[in-house]
Amino acid sequence: MNTKELQEALTNLPYPGLSRTLGDLKLLSEVKVSDNNAKIELLTVSDDSYLTVKSAIESAFAPQFTTLDITKKGQVQKDTNYGNSSNPNNRAPYAANVIAVTSGKGGVGKSTVSVNLAIALAQRGYRVGILDADVYGPNVPRLTNTDLEKIRWSDDNKIIPSENYGIKIMSVALTTPTSDTPLVWRSSVAVSALIQFLEDVEWGELDFMVIDMPPGTGDIQLTMAQELPITAGVIVTTPQLVASDDVSRAIRMFQDIHVPMAGLVENMSYFIAPDTGTRYDIFGSGGGERLASRYNIPLLGQIPLNMDIREGSDNGEPPVVLGSDELKSYYREIVENMLKAVKFKI
Repeated sequence: MNTKELQEALTNLPYPGLSRTLGDLKLLSEVKVSDNNAKIELLTVSDDSYLTVKSAIESAFAPQFTTLDITKKGQVQKDTNYGNSSNPNNRAPYAANVIAVTSGKGGVGKSTVSVNLAIALAQRGYRVGILDADVYGPNVPRLTNTDLEKIRWSDDNKIIPSENYGIKIMSVALTTPTSDTPLVWRSSVAVSALIQFLEDVEWGELDFMVIDMPPGTGDIQLTMAQELPITAGVIVTTPQLVASDDVSRAIRMFQDIHVPMAGLVENMSYFIAPDTGTRYDIFGSGGGERLASRYNIPLLGQIPLNMDIREGSDNGEPPVVLGSDELKSYYREIVENMLKAVKFKI
């Protein structure tokens, strides 16, 4: 098999699990055959993609060559002249407003709140996209019923975001071979991937870009504040003291890096027993109110611990779309209060 024959065969080789070929996805950089030794250089989005394609090529062609050398082309690095939080870059000029939803700790329902707020904005007629920046625990696809979709490219070699419930969706979960593929990335790699999602995705013109941040106060939060003019930050907490302690740090970080605060959402605020109507403060009470008062930020709303919210979210059926009128009202009220708290470009 000569260079031309191998090039043609590779161009027509299906990408594992997709209906498109390596040629369709423009994953071939260089192919060369000399003295029955083949060298193939790939253009891939991630290390996971590289290993997937490498394995497929080896399975198909290794027996035909004495050696089969498959490498990954060094990608042209994105501009790493990071801005600073007081004078950030704008890597999303297509978005009139950027809302960063964050928390000090995991498990408080931040992604559920992010998705429902994004959809509630879309229900008001705004053009909305959501970027799942929680690269190590990307839950947005499951919450939006797009978890079975995979990354797609346009004819202009741009990533096409998924769409559902009136919003555009991008998550690193859409790029992995399987839903349980772990992303063992250093923070610099995670940051580079998120910058690519800001710059290389066909978002179109947006009124709001909602960013579902990872928990904590690390590199991704800092980089987003440096690379985007964040219009408002929304903090998600639960009433319990340990959550309040961690959320305090997230609030202080946003304040220190000059991110305007839209306010605080208290999730899992209380539980109403369906049989008796008795209210139980399972995680304590007043945590959100105390934080809002302490840091002089609005309390945007309180969302109860509710089985219908949990079940709908697990099934990719957001409560603000498919829940009862009462469940919808929680998120719509938060959006209403948020729009009053901050001067958005709308």
